[in-house]
Amino acid sequence: MKRTLVYAALLCVLTGPVLAQQGDGTDVPARVNTFKPDKVPATDQRIAALKVPQGFEVEAFAKDLKNIRIIAVAPNGDIYVSRREQGDVLLLKDANEDGALDEAPRAVTHRPNVHGLAIGGGQLYMATPTEVFRAPINADGSLGAVERIINDLPDGGQHPNRTMAFGPDGMLYISVGSSCNACNETNPEHAALLRSTPDGKSRTIFASGLRNTIGFAWDPKFGELWGMDHGIDFLGDDVQPEELNHIVKGKQYGWPHIWGKDGQNPQSTPPGEITKAQWAQMSEPMTLGYTAHAAPMQMVFYTASQFPAEYRGDAFVTMRGSWNRKPASGYEVVRVRFRNGQPTAFEPFLTGFLVDGGQKHVARPVGLAITRGGALLVGDDANGTLYRVSYSGGTPAAAQPTAIPSQSLERQVTAGTGVPLVLERTPETVSIAVRSPAFQDGKPMPKRFSAYHEGVSPQLTWNPVPKAVTYVVIAEDPDASPIKPFVHWVAWNIPGSLTGLPEGLQAQPRLTDPEGVLQGATSRGSIGYYGPKPPVGDPPHHYHFQILALDARLEVRPGATRDEVLKAAKGHVIGKGQLVGTYQQTDPPLK
Repeated sequence: MKRTLVYAALLCVLTGPVLAQQGDGTDVPARVNTFKPDKVPATDQRIAALKVPQGFEVEAFAKDLKNIRIIAVAPNGDIYVSRREQGDVLLLKDANEDGALDEAPRAVTHRPNVHGLAIGGGQLYMATPTEVFRAPINADGSLGAVERIINDLPDGGQHPNRTMAFGPDGMLYISVGSSCNACNETNPEHAALLRSTPDGKSRTIFASGLRNTIGFAWDPKFGELWGMDHGIDFLGDDVQPEELNHIVKGKQYGWPHIWGKDGQNPQSTPPGEITKAQWAQMSEPMTLGYTAHAAPMQMVFYTASQFPAEYRGDAFVTMRGSWNRKPASGYEVVRVRFRNGQPTAFEPFLTGFLVDGGQKHVARPVGLAITRGGALLVGDDANGTLYRVSYSGGTPAAAQPTAIPSQSLERQVTAGTGVPLVLERTPETVSIAVRSPAFQDGKPMPKRFSAYHEGVSPQLTWNPVPKAVTYVVIAEDPDASPIKPFVHWVAWNIPGSLTGLPEGLQAQPRLTDPEGVLQGATSRGSIGYYGPKPPVGDPPHHYHFQILALDARLEVRPGATRDEVLKAAKGHVIGKGQLVGTYQQTDPPLK
């Protein structure tokens, strides 16, 4: 069935907010299929026909569990499985690791659309499209009182299935997919990996440009974070590949305009008149690609000892299976081989879920986890079967806790923090008087500038500096903790002919009014101005709006950090000035 990308672009418009499509001569045909292999029952005969490498065996651990999704295994071996359509979490037990349930599965809590699961600090964390809950795990596997710790994740849209994991830094990482197939998101927490404190009170954006990274995990040997991202639909049967990304704090991974290394999405238009080539320069290329539309889901590194030694340190990924490709792709579990901390290849591990020449399917694998004894659990959200893969020559034994190295992550989260920008007068520079019609120096800022409320940037004015080619604005909070200073705004290449900025600038990398102004990343991880958001009850924080007059334009990429901008500005500063506003949040934030 042939379709053109005119149809695909229409679907993009229908599934999320976009900027106006600009004419650029794009003329790209694509062959697009909508093919959904029919579901057939998981009979004993079909299960017996599943294929695993020699020495392994696969069996049905539990059946008829309906829409099972994410799996989490507690340190004592208890197994928790979320059921999105049923809106609950099941508890399963196999204390002696013999592959047989000790008792019937039972629901331990109910929450509509519950999906992501994570275990940390003796508690089970559960995510719905916009909320995160946690509850203490009792000795018998039941849960104590459920507490909601986050209630403002971005609305679900096309990808509402949040997933979570605790990092080696003890922080909770939450994957939030895009609201659409390919669009310029209006909420920067969409298509991103978030980093939250375990109590949910504070969070930042760890990485962005990730369309839908359901599966992510840390390499147990080197502590690096890897994730499998879903490619864009409607580009063709073989475009775009599913991406394995090395996820690093502050990096952007291409979506929605670039895929792979420099593959361009013809449907989209970057904001602020940024070209796709420039967007590619701002983005990290994928490390490995997998067959398009295979739909990668949960991901785990193998850290147990039941499987042969060559599997330790490799990763497994469930591929739920395509609907936008013919022949179908996915419907399997793959192994990702790692060598010296780098992925080298994908290879099939558990296959055979596609039957009758690929026209039908037995399962759509989603959940994936390692049991306490080292077996691999695979959840099917179609027929509701939970599969168990074991190694016949291995010995089930309690897996030892794996301490993932934290040094790499610690370097990432502390990079760019340190002393605030100090605006000392020197003989080479002039003092700039900075003002705002909204507040006076050292006085409270109106609520509309706070991220708790409207979050618009304040109007700023300053005295002109002779010979200034450009100006830089840096706003930061030295009272913040633990990120000190917390950067709230970085903007540069403000024309020297200007003596101010209007209220409410766009939050995008390049502005078209004022023309050509570039904006960088805040400590939140978003682009553009991010308003004050001190913890409720803190004494007033001081927000330093600092102006630098430069004798040059800066050749710095859009989305750069404060430190990158300051490094480029070194030796070009001819004027400095600042305005300090205070902000205190005494009331609970608006809901």
